[in-house]
Amino acid sequence: MSLTTPTSLTKLACQRVQDLTPYLSARRIGGKGHVFLNANEAPKSEQYTLDSSRLNRYPECQPPQVIESYAAYAGVKPEQVLVSRGSDEAIELLVRTFCEPGKEEILICPPTYGMYSISAETCGVGIRTVAPLPDFQPNVPAILEQLDGVKVIFFCSPNNPTGTVLDREKLITVLNATQDKAIVVVDEAYIEFCPQFSMIDLINDYPNLVITRTLSKGFALAGLRCGFTIANPEVIGLLLKVIAPYPIAEPVAQIAAQALSPAGLEIMRQRIQWLNGLKQKFKADIAALPCVKDIYDDNGNFVLIRFIDSAKVFAAMVEQGIILRDFANKPMLDNSVRVTIGDEAEMQAVLTVLQSLA
Repeated sequence: MSLTTPTSLTKLACQRVQDLTPYLSARRIGGKGHVFLNANEAPKSEQYTLDSSRLNRYPECQPPQVIESYAAYAGVKPEQVLVSRGSDEAIELLVRTFCEPGKEEILICPPTYGMYSISAETCGVGIRTVAPLPDFQPNVPAILEQLDGVKVIFFCSPNNPTGTVLDREKLITVLNATQDKAIVVVDEAYIEFCPQFSMIDLINDYPNLVITRTLSKGFALAGLRCGFTIANPEVIGLLLKVIAPYPIAEPVAQIAAQALSPAGLEIMRQRIQWLNGLKQKFKADIAALPCVKDIYDDNGNFVLIRFIDSAKVFAAMVEQGIILRDFANKPMLDNSVRVTIGDEAEMQAVLTVLQSLA
């Protein structure tokens, strides 16, 4: 029996699950190689300690040390913070909490992070799309015309995969138009690479603003699966009604607390400086190559590049064991490939291939 042939067991699943195409993360796509620059991961990890004396007990739903440490780092109160299994769980919690399945919708502006739509589809919530402007900023007038039935709006800033930072005045316009009508989420997964563009200072002025964060990128803890939601305490209280009883494992809480300690924060900031420097050097190295048509904004730990022929570039990279992320089939991103910023040797390997195509 073919695994792709529906059986009586498959037919037992909800129709929306039967119809669902799973999110193709970098790990699911895979690829054979030795230089993996397709998942926006940090090139190396740090060392952490683990106290196993409490592993026989269930963890706390919201470990106080983690919550308090992140609140101090983000400049907010502890009651404005929720910790979850990555920001992916936060995205789904927001959809489940604020959207009535089959009746209400989320709004997104693709090309953007794919989990917003996957979470909505999984929950039976509709998806409304509004194409961005040519500079990848949201088309605010078009968004304001599409608000009927929309309960959650997702913006990614810096945007994955374009690296675009959300315009503050555009966000404020949307926040004002949606007060008491919808939640506006700003996904700041990559904000450590450009903290000056964070919208977190607006949290106390706009009760419908929600910010999601993660330890996966700037903190180099993608394997930990630890994310945060920053919002009005009332929103946090609603999310706590929906979240699983034990979302954060004890080892995750211990490592997160270490990463958010003064020493951990200093290590993070040094890493950001190092990676941002490598990014600027890489951009300068490729800017004049004949195979490069355009380089997008670079506010995360990645660079999206439009090539003359992205298929040729991608194939040449694979041949050398370098795995990148192809976005050529996404709206407005023809011939575009995303390159995660790796270490010096990894970036040199990418540059060598590109120079050979010049």
